[in-house]
Amino acid sequence: MRSRTLALATASGAALLAAAALPASAQQLAHATARPAAKSAGVQEGTVGAADLLAKVKDCQQISNGKYRTDEETAATIPVCGKNGAVFWKADMDVDCDGQITAQCNKNTDPWFQEGTAFEQSDGEPLNAEKLPYVVVPSISGIWDYSKAGIKGGVVAIIYNNKVEYAVVGDTGPDKIIGEASYAAAKGLGIDPDPKTGGADSGVTYILFKNSKASPIESHSDAVSRGDALAKKFLQDN
Repeated sequence: MRSRTLALATASGAALLAAAALPASAQQLAHATARPAAKSAGVQEGTVGAADLLAKVKDCQQISNGKYRTDEETAATIPVCGKNGAVFWKADMDVDCDGQITAQCNKNTDPWFQEGTAFEQSDGEPLNAEKLPYVVVPSISGIWDYSKAGIKGGVVAIIYNNKVEYAVVGDTGPDKIIGEASYAAAKGLGIDPDPKTGGADSGVTYILFKNSKASPIESHSDAVSRGDALAKKFLQDN
């Protein structure tokens, strides 16, 4: 429920401009540190492999009325695509720390921090971005209405670096930007979870299973068990 990408782009741009004045060897180092590289470690949840899921989402039947940006300064190139029982997109991953105040997610660690999430725990409290893998969907707009696509919370398979992680739909973001997930989701996939400078520039696939639900929403173990079953059905139906 925030927009951090322009500030991050400004900071990265400043670093690259400064690097241009350095010798070639120093420029290489500066470019390498402009945004931390994604970590190689990560979970593999469930029994369905990343390759099997990715094979089913090679082609896109666009269901959105337009396309999304991955960041405020980029062109709109990302469509929302439809499959039997799911919608999906391929984008980057910005890190969302909104929700409960924790050691890693608060106003000191995240300048864009907000103490709320669009979807709440079973007790009415905001979700915990540090502990719960969740995905952010774009707010409803003329481009796409996630609620009309059967996405009302629900279970998501996130695929990155040949790893599969299951999450829930937990928050909404800018209505023209796509590609964001919680601190816990990024960390679980071996992506730098720092809300200021972390994330992945590309290579993240999000498969959202229609009319699904983790019970309760804050139970990651339930999302994993339901997600694995939904992934198997997705492979059968597509």
